[in-house]
Amino acid sequence: MSKLTKDVVPSTSGAPMVRAEGVHKSFGPAHILKGIDLEVNPREVFCLIGPSGSGKSTFLRCINHLEKITAGRLYVDGQLVGYRQKGDKLYELKEREVAAQRREIGMVFQRFNLFPHMTALENVMEAPLQVKREGKAAARERAEQLLDRVGLGSRKGHYPAQLSGGQQQRVAIARALAMQPKLMLFDEPTSALDPELVGEVLDVMRDLAEDGMTMIVVTHEMGFAREVGDSLVFMDDGVVVEAGHPREVLTNPQHDRTKSFLSKVL
Repeated sequence: MSKLTKDVVPSTSGAPMVRAEGVHKSFGPAHILKGIDLEVNPREVFCLIGPSGSGKSTFLRCINHLEKITAGRLYVDGQLVGYRQKGDKLYELKEREVAAQRREIGMVFQRFNLFPHMTALENVMEAPLQVKREGKAAARERAEQLLDRVGLGSRKGHYPAQLSGGQQQRVAIARALAMQPKLMLFDEPTSALDPELVGEVLDVMRDLAEDGMTMIVVTHEMGFAREVGDSLVFMDDGVVVEAGHPREVLTNPQHDRTKSFLSKVL
């Protein structure tokens, strides 16, 4: 599979790619995130694990302001996400300003969310055409290159219904890369796939990691976390319970809650 180096946009600020400071998120009376503090460095593969309902996906969605945090601060590449600070007060950015921030953050969901009436090629071209106002020829050339790189050049004319789940997810990854993001967020990208299709998606993610893409991956694929991850956080009930190098956390967990969770998934 071809390398993806051309699609990796480096950090420009010298700051951590992601910094969370006391991040809280509530939905009504439900307190989902309870003070998340963490940093993700440029070129790092940062894995989030934990039971369902622990807040992993909510945190991921807060990073690109799909969910608004209730308290705390979130920064991407040194910039406050979703807000502008004046003195001690935060003011929410206008939607077009939030959209501009999101352009630099690619996100791949559990479900592929491809446009069913568009071919694989058209799905990958759509955001550069509509959001970045790229010319059609340039957008097409780039989309074809990306589909080649995720191993789907021969499927560019296929519609989502004509593709397997793994192929659809690889199209979704190519679509996210088409915006040339500096950060990629993966929300359990293999959880909706049949087991035999998981490997083809993880292979694309491995290539991205090797080429230096900063990635935050919510995953139940412990083998991927162990082999590819640079850092691993175990979350439960809205807090970070344990953090460290993936091999250390997975083979020698220090907290009883981590040990209990890993005993069920390893």
